[in-house]
Amino acid sequence: MTVYNQISENKVKTFFIMFFFILIFSSFFFLLGKYFDSPWGYFFLGFFISLASSVGSYFYGDKLVLLTTGAQKADKKQFFNFYTVTENLSLANGLPMPKLYVINDPSPNAFATGRDPKHAVVCATTGLLQMMNRTELEGVIAHELSHVKNYDILLASIVAALVGTLALISDLVIRNMFWHRGSNDERSNRNPIFLVLFIVALILTPIVATIIQLAISRKREYLADASAVLLTRYPEGLVHALEKLNNDSQPLRRVSSSTAHLFIDNPFGGKRQSSWLNNLFSTHPPIEERIKILKSM
Repeated sequence: MTVYNQISENKVKTFFIMFFFILIFSSFFFLLGKYFDSPWGYFFLGFFISLASSVGSYFYGDKLVLLTTGAQKADKKQFFNFYTVTENLSLANGLPMPKLYVINDPSPNAFATGRDPKHAVVCATTGLLQMMNRTELEGVIAHELSHVKNYDILLASIVAALVGTLALISDLVIRNMFWHRGSNDERSNRNPIFLVLFIVALILTPIVATIIQLAISRKREYLADASAVLLTRYPEGLVHALEKLNNDSQPLRRVSSSTAHLFIDNPFGGKRQSSWLNNLFSTHPPIEERIKILKSM
């Protein structure tokens, strides 16, 4: 697959995921409405909430991600290497200079977000900027700029915002059902079948969201690695950066499951395990495999 095919595919996937999200969300509210004897009222409520969330995630998904992660604008004097490396690689890649943000966290990591190259953001932790030398930093930034050029950032940012919305609404619904059970007459008039269906939907909805994350995350990391090497012409820079990330087990202090797939490495930290079960449910491909592929280039 060429980069141009990937860009086109990502744009199509973005609108498909938005449509799929609206469908799942509206159906979820329809089942909720069945339980409370007002299916269509709840359906249209879910439809308008999901539509507003989809449109909002397209235009403001990057701002939501930055707010969630606690990122702040990077000062050029303080993070000189970060700025100059990004400027040089953006020029080489034919991209506008993205906005740069920093997360004050010792855990080394980085991500890119935004809806297109003109509205792109590249963010790095202070831990990564302190740990990497200039060559290694070039590998990491080239990786993130590849996500920008391939329009991975649009797809990933929208998924982050929509998954976050699903998690928030599911939590609110659970709390509401727990604290507002209704009178005995109301409970007796409700169809238990719809209650069972709704509980099943409540369990499956976040699982579906996770599957969507897994489906879009892994392949794009391999492609971004390859694109980064094409940009820098120096695989060892990214290889050494990934090795340092692999050897560091510190988790990010502010991270959620909805934004985890954005980062260059698993932000939850912990001891790396290469078991097939761990890899199956990880939003990131194994770093060892990524390093192996890069060394073969």
